[in-house]
This record gives sequence, structure tokens and C-alpha cells, in this order.
Amino acid sequence: MAGVMDSVNQRTQLVGQNRLELLLFRLDGGQLYGINVFKVKEVLQCPKLTIMPKSSPVVRGVASIRGGTIPILDLSMATGRPPLQDLQNSFVIITEYNTKVQGFLVHSVERIVNMNWEEIHPPPKGAGRDHYLTAVTRLDKELVEILDVEKILAEVAPTSEVISVGVVDANTQNKALSKHVLIVDDSSVARKQVIRCLQTVGVEVTALNDGRQALDYLRNMADEGRHPGEELLMLISDIEMPEMDGYTLTAEIRGDARMQKLHILLHTSLSGVFNQAMVKKVGADDFLPKFRPDDLASRVVARINEVDQTS
Repeated sequence: MAGVMDSVNQRTQLVGQNRLELLLFRLDGGQLYGINVFKVKEVLQCPKLTIMPKSSPVVRGVASIRGGTIPILDLSMATGRPPLQDLQNSFVIITEYNTKVQGFLVHSVERIVNMNWEEIHPPPKGAGRDHYLTAVTRLDKELVEILDVEKILAEVAPTSEVISVGVVDANTQNKALSKHVLIVDDSSVARKQVIRCLQTVGVEVTALNDGRQALDYLRNMADEGRHPGEELLMLISDIEMPEMDGYTLTAEIRGDARMQKLHILLHTSLSGVFNQAMVKKVGADDFLPKFRPDDLASRVVARINEVDQTS
């Protein structure tokens, strides 16, 4: 797979342009899938796997790669399909999500394509509730499905959503009652995690599915003569979203004088390559890797106290 990965420096040029690169792959069968290249560290032929007792059946084993031990998840099994059989001729996509590294076992890896997020659309409404998709697109008349990796990881290795004692005190919860936070995330699992966290803090929450919806929501507020930067405590936005990504959403907000003062926290699973330079480029106030309930609650508490001191 030499040459399949571009350098991080090249990929960061896409920031704020509402563009992404997808690494295309297949499981058993003809369906084509895509994963954001930003999440990918390496692609390699499936290495020797060591079975781990008492692990999820989806974890086919662990592999020693570059001096580290990495769990290898069978994406076919994770999405309710039969396990991949021909491991010797399969591939592993090494990824980093939410500061954790894991490999995804796939049948074949094809190529990288450069696309616009406007070409990426939410899953069809008829897909039901139990699907594993965050988005779909078309490429050369072929349907490409983008998997909800956060949902897969939450099912294989659930993380605690409980906020530790002492992170939020009664005084802050009392202040929070009058505060309103807008959150944006295309993953249903991630939205629910954030909503539960913020409800524990005590703020009112409005949750939307993508950057386009959020921008329309904010523009409607401004068109009515309201001030998003004053009415909303903050915006907590994912980055990878169909129609409009979090980078572009942030840039659009900063380009509109009516909402420039809105506090923006980018809440992202792009922990491996995301850095402060990108935050500054699009004008966000802060970023936070997913999903750390204590850290997220602390950011919201700090914002509540900041607003309380200036009011």
C-alpha cells in the first residue's frame, strides 16, 4: 500500500474548504465503503493475529505493529455480517479515534478520493434505526457507505459516560439552568453522549445533525434580530459531517458579523492529526477529543463561569 497515504501537511490544506479525502474499501461482497483519511494512520496486509480471551467476538485478535499492540476489529462482524474468512489476503486499516488506536479488518482497500462534503449526504430515511451509517455518497455511479465508527466502537468497547463527583457543583448547576448550548454531530451515539453529559451539567440543549442544519439554525436566529453569541452559551460541533463539516461551519460563523461572538468548541474524534493550528485557521475557540465526559463538562462549566463573571 505504499503511496496510498498523503502527508498530514497536505491533508490539512483541505481544512475550511468543506472537503475531505475518503479511503475506499470493501468487505466481503460488492458494497463500497469509505473512511476519512484523517482518521487513518496506516494500511497494511493483515498481520499475524493473537487471539485475546474474553474479548468481543468482533475483535479478531491483537497484532504487534510498530512496537505497539493493537486490537483488530472485523468490520464485517461489527456491522452484523458474517466474519471475514480469508485473513491472509485481507487488509487492516490502522486508525485513531478518540485518542485510541485500533485496526479495522477489511477484505480489500481500493484508493483515495478527494470529495466535497456537499456531496456527502445523510443516510436514507428508510435505513431504519439500527444501521451503522453516518452518511452516503455516490462515486462513478456507485453507492459509497460511510460507517458510524463511533457507534461500532461504543458497542465493542463502551466508555463511561458518568461525570466524576466534583466536576459540577450545585452552584454551577443552578447557573446552568438559564444557559442554552447548541450541539452538532452526525453520529447518533455521539449526540446522545453529549446530550447526557450536558444535561448532567444542567444546561438546555438543542441537538442538530450536521453543519448545514446548524448554520441555517443560527442564521434564522440572526434574521429574527436575535444574537446567537448572547443567547447561546456555546456551540459544540463535530468536524466530520455530511453537507457541511465543522471547519466550514466555524468559518461561516466567523464570517457573519451577526454571530461572530459565538463561542465554538470543536469536539472531535480526529485526535491523531488535529492541532491548534487548525483551530486558529478556522477561528474556533477550542477543541476537545471525544469522548471524555469530565473534560467536556469542565469546558462547559468554565464557559458558564466565564459568562457569569462578565455579565
